[in-house]
Amino acid sequence: MNDCSAEAGTARSRTAEYLPPSLAEIHQSVAVPRGGHWLRRLLAFIGPGYLVAVGYMDPGNWATAIAGGSAFGYKLLVVALLSSLIAMLLQAICARIGIATGRDLAQLCRERFHRAAAIPLWILAEAAIVATDLAEVIGTAIALQLLFGLPLLEGVILTVLDAFLILWLQHKGVRWLEAFVIGLIALIAGCFIGQVVLADPEWGAVLRGYLPSASIVTNQTELYLALGILGATVMPHNLYLHTALVQSRAARQDEAGKREAIRFASIDSSVALALALLINSAILITAAAAFHVHGQTEVAEIGEAHALLAPLLGAAAPILFAVSLLACGLNSTVTATIAGQVVMEGFIRLRLRPVVRRLVTRTIAIVPAVLVTWFYGESGTAQLLVLSQVILSLQLPFAAIPLMIFAGDRRRLGALVTPNWQLVVGWAAALVIVGLNVWMLGGLLLG
Repeated sequence: MNDCSAEAGTARSRTAEYLPPSLAEIHQSVAVPRGGHWLRRLLAFIGPGYLVAVGYMDPGNWATAIAGGSAFGYKLLVVALLSSLIAMLLQAICARIGIATGRDLAQLCRERFHRAAAIPLWILAEAAIVATDLAEVIGTAIALQLLFGLPLLEGVILTVLDAFLILWLQHKGVRWLEAFVIGLIALIAGCFIGQVVLADPEWGAVLRGYLPSASIVTNQTELYLALGILGATVMPHNLYLHTALVQSRAARQDEAGKREAIRFASIDSSVALALALLINSAILITAAAAFHVHGQTEVAEIGEAHALLAPLLGAAAPILFAVSLLACGLNSTVTATIAGQVVMEGFIRLRLRPVVRRLVTRTIAIVPAVLVTWFYGESGTAQLLVLSQVILSLQLPFAAIPLMIFAGDRRRLGALVTPNWQLVVGWAAALVIVGLNVWMLGGLLLG
């Protein structure tokens, strides 16, 4: 019996040893200088954090931030701040796990958990990606309507074509993908700086908005939007994505090399997420200054927000708004595709051609978007956007809790195990997320 157990253990070890690397086509494809100034080595690691940060400023964020800013002014800025701090910690842990183990989160879940647990985790991860893609479909379609007058339904259908953009960028290499994403992020940031300047907010009220308020928990509407912001900020699929992307760097595989890689990858993601926080804050600040202050407290539709900006802030504001929305939609579609590949290959070891994977995911997202647009018009798509972000929040614990389990796994991480303070704060964040979700569901069920 013991011999059989030993043989089974050896077989499992061999399976793990020969498991194909995550995102094999870009695995260790970016060279890292072995010497020279530390800044040269840091620059080699800049990129994955921005691909991850894209998910923190997608069109779903717009719906929740606009609704929150118009309804409650600057009050929900504290939620954006806390969500971003949680995201910085969780993404730093993702980088550590990916670099230390040479596995992504999906692969680790398949190796560690029984099939009865791993399959539901895979299904939930896929659902999170579809919810994300749904927000991107609607956001991109709205941007096309605002910029070119394209009917919303036609814009939704046209978003299928972004698969070809993704394929072209993937063929060029991961550095091209990163450059494309960083360029669009810079465009988005510039547009929102212009909008905040035009909105001319009361900066004292803005700063007070970063302080906690009890009504966020006691008021069901505030809590619903707060969870939407949380779901739109800390994206479940990004936890899988980041553990894979950091392995694209050809860092030294000894302990010192991995420690340096973890440090530089954490700097990369933290700076990128700080920029995402500024953009998300700018969306909410613009909504609060342009709408809430002027008594427009029920603006929840992106199209409605665009229409109201011109009379309130001038003709330039709606143009900047629409351009940045289109950039967000295009950017987010890149990372959703790659995350889908990581999740599918890691959990069930099924590898699809990128075009097939993209078209399947986008088709699943297009069906509810087309139906809602057909029957309910723009008001329905606005509600669907916010709902998709709350769904992401509800699914987040099923990615965050496995992440924290592996973060403290000394057998897999060895000397690179996550520091105790990060484990304590990370588990506390995961429990807060679970608690808020239970509280919201209880409030909804009790009316």
